[in-house]
Amino acid sequence: MTAPDHEPHEEPAAPALGADELSVRDRALLALERRPWPGPGAKERAIREELGISPVRYYQLLNALIEDERALREDPVTVNRLRRVRDARRGRR
Repeated sequence: MTAPDHEPHEEPAAPALGADELSVRDRALLALERRPWPGPGAKERAIREELGISPVRYYQLLNALIEDERALREDPVTVNRLRRVRDARRGRR
């Protein structure tokens, strides 16, 4: 007989996000992207201060996020706008 994967008295791990839910970080990325920016540098400063990541990492995460159908369901206006911008840039290359 094989041993169980965990002891019966162990507490289960903290519940994971549902398959249809975005993480807190993903929601923060979308929220930051929705905001208007007064001038150059303001958005990059907010990325560093509010999210604690570099702007390069922010855009890497954001580009992956706009491919996620959960993000589209969460914020279709922002995600579709970002997809249009991305597609227009690809078309110019």
